[in-house]
Amino acid sequence: MHELLPRAPPQPAGDGEERQPDLPRLRGLTDSRTVASDDERGHEASLAGATEGPAGELVPSRPPGRASRARARAKAALNTFVDGLVETAPRVPVRDLETLRRQFPGLGPEELADKLVSAATMGTATVGAGIGAAAMLPTPPAMPAELASETLGVALVEYKLIAELHEVYGLRAPGTLRQRSAMYLAEWTERRGIDFSKPSTLNIALGGRMKRELRQQLMKRTMRNLPTLTPFMVGAAVGAVMNRRDTKKLAEQIRKDLRARQVPWGLLSAEEEPPPALGPGG
Repeated sequence: MHELLPRAPPQPAGDGEERQPDLPRLRGLTDSRTVASDDERGHEASLAGATEGPAGELVPSRPPGRASRARARAKAALNTFVDGLVETAPRVPVRDLETLRRQFPGLGPEELADKLVSAATMGTATVGAGIGAAAMLPTPPAMPAELASETLGVALVEYKLIAELHEVYGLRAPGTLRQRSAMYLAEWTERRGIDFSKPSTLNIALGGRMKRELRQQLMKRTMRNLPTLTPFMVGAAVGAVMNRRDTKKLAEQIRKDLRARQVPWGLLSAEEEPPPALGPGG
């Protein structure tokens, strides 16, 4: 009976491993996995430049918006204004202590410093009002350039304030006209009073680092004002308030630092007084 039944086909001799089924429809999976592994960024990263449309298809992402383009233009403008600030600062007329006391007779150091701060905040507020009014126009002309120009104007007003506060507190910076202007710009950049009697601070103020930090400070201030003024069209009033607040805060910090090292006027004899103050052609 067993001889009449069909026998199973003979199996080849081997190591007893089970034979893998031949499934043509699954062969493509290996290739797809290989291709996917070639893209080290992964599937999600490869879709970073696309978004899903209403029907589910992928569409290219939108180009940078108006704010991004405005920031790029402001950065380009600032590169020019930094050099302009460094070159212009030594030509800003700064009154020495004798001139200040003659213009404001009968005032002590703190009262005189109050007068200087009041005038400076009024000046920066005027600059801020101008740029705030420009933001109210239907199509603000070259707003990034306007903001960079405003920042330069504010920096020069605050620079003059810092230099004259040094006169009031008997702490005029040493060195030549250009060296002193670099030191006062370094204080504007650091937003604090610096002790220029230390060699390390002189190296910072007169080295290339000061110019880099100056560019960063100008950039920071302009980039902060750009999204505040442009999208909301806040106008002259808010622009003036912003600058007045920032100038007052800077003055308070500078005065606090200078007050700690103040030299009384009575100790500033003719022999000990520093060289002439900053001014045109000095």
